[in-house]
Amino acid sequence: MSKSLNSMKNPASNPKMWVVIGVSVVGIVVLAETMRRRRRKVKMSARLDFGAFVERFELLPFPQPPPPAARQSLSGLTFAINDMFDLKGYVTGFGSLDWVRTHEEAGKTAVVVTLLLKNGATCVGKTVIDEMAFGITGENKHYGTPTNPQMPSHIPGGSSSGSAVAVATEIVDFALGTDTIGGVRIPASFCGILGYRPSQGAVSTIGILPNSQTLDTVGWFARNPSILHRVGHVLLQLNAVEPRRSRRLVFADDLFQLSKVPKQKTVHVISKAIESLSGYQPPKHINFGQHIASNVPSLKGFCEQSTNLEHGTSILRALSSVMVSLQRCEFKTNHEEWVKSVKPRLGPNVSGHVLEAVNTTHDNMKILYKVRNEMRVALQSLLKDDGILVIPTTADPPLKLNTKKGHATEFHDRAYVLSSITSMSGCCQVTQSHALALIHIFYFHDLAYYYVLPYAFIFTFYYQVAIPLGKHNDHAVSISFIAYNGSDKFLLDTILDMYASLQEQASIASNSVLLRDTNGSMDASELLKEKGNAAFKGRQWNKAVNYYSEAIKLNGKNTTYFCNRAAAYLELGWYDNLWTVILHCFIYKCLFYQLIFLCAAFNKLKKIAVRQYPLTKRM
Repeated sequence: MSKSLNSMKNPASNPKMWVVIGVSVVGIVVLAETMRRRRRKVKMSARLDFGAFVERFELLPFPQPPPPAARQSLSGLTFAINDMFDLKGYVTGFGSLDWVRTHEEAGKTAVVVTLLLKNGATCVGKTVIDEMAFGITGENKHYGTPTNPQMPSHIPGGSSSGSAVAVATEIVDFALGTDTIGGVRIPASFCGILGYRPSQGAVSTIGILPNSQTLDTVGWFARNPSILHRVGHVLLQLNAVEPRRSRRLVFADDLFQLSKVPKQKTVHVISKAIESLSGYQPPKHINFGQHIASNVPSLKGFCEQSTNLEHGTSILRALSSVMVSLQRCEFKTNHEEWVKSVKPRLGPNVSGHVLEAVNTTHDNMKILYKVRNEMRVALQSLLKDDGILVIPTTADPPLKLNTKKGHATEFHDRAYVLSSITSMSGCCQVTQSHALALIHIFYFHDLAYYYVLPYAFIFTFYYQVAIPLGKHNDHAVSISFIAYNGSDKFLLDTILDMYASLQEQASIASNSVLLRDTNGSMDASELLKEKGNAAFKGRQWNKAVNYYSEAIKLNGKNTTYFCNRAAAYLELGWYDNLWTVILHCFIYKCLFYQLIFLCAAFNKLKKIAVRQYPLTKRM
């Protein structure tokens, strides 16, 4: 008894007590490790799919019909759909957890999804959208923002951001999105892939949540024109063969002046590409704003409400205001009751748009529809049955994530100017990163790539560095082709026909020094940088340093110029100069691949220091 009491008073002498304590500690450690691994698994999962998905699953295609039936045209391909498409047994989320909470599972699958499954494709998940598809940034408060693989610190574009990212990161072969005022075209541009908005009404929207029925379309993304073409044939139910007709490209010069990308990277490459192709007439150049002003008289009443933009595009600003008004009015009709009763929690980028929509009033809706009808006629008269309007897809590069509202206003206004052309005319539009985002070679546009190359394969699991000429100031270059309503096969065939030539011209241009364009719009510092790149590739290191130094004098905050000069310093062995570059680039927030280059340069400096100053001396 006394021994037992002593053991209780002195637990340290009781081995059983230590066993219990040990088991408890082990249990706590195991539990903590299990939780840590689970959190790590969730984070890893999010990284692996770049945050593109709301939900992952697998819907297998319909069985292949027995011979002599032809093989299913999409057999072996995978696809994703955004969170507006109904799937039987799943709640269609509309990008909002509040919507999911207040709605039941869908009773039927959307017509277009069934059509893809019948043609052999496998659906692997639902992707993120802006809440209620009411945005063009691609950000989402509830599910997070999908990572733009081209520029991870910037927005992917929306509303169909997850679908674009899933295609750009090669998780799926193609993906469906919805485009009302740019929901497919803008993310395709920012993520460096192909995006297609078909003619209004050409693809069924049955089983898809509406935003604005007059403007809504189903669109799709792909990385190459062959898959884009095949998906188009299925969704549009096109004839396999159609008589070939000539093509006439029409460049909207005033709209290219809105873009911050030099014409050499857009207009020049396209013009050169068609020179080697048969059936293309000499390109035509027009002032598109003047054409609209002359052919859409109902817009005059809206011009008084518009502020003038640069290059005389006030008429197109008026057109974009009509588009936004039409979207708000129809959105209000569709969702006002739900928004006011549920009071959903909306992200800062969406809440303002939704509140403006549900509180909007417009005395005469007929005038909005009249503008739209006049726009369709105006585009038909311009393009006829052989014309293709060429415009920049977006005026600006993607915004940085979490950009404040004030800075984003101008971005939205300028984006709407370009997106309103197709939305308000009902035409079909294909967005491509100029076939430039698809050329998988390295171009020393920024010579930091040259030194990153040995390290590049470490990161290919996450994304592939491509886009040589397809970048300007480190963002993807994108242009769009527009054809009249109902000419979808003509436009899809054009992309398939032009793609190889565009790729070839892009490759040629990527190894050439850019010349000042006819309007002299190329930035002087960019011209000096390109001359420096040419000297670098010619192994004229001193000359390259001089060109980069002159570019730095004109723009001292561009880290690309400093990194390129540092590359020349390394070749010359001027290691003392590298310390200034490293300090400057950290101050001005260098890009990810530039950071890798700087780390490599720093590592080289450290090795040199160790070699020149052994440890015994330094001590």
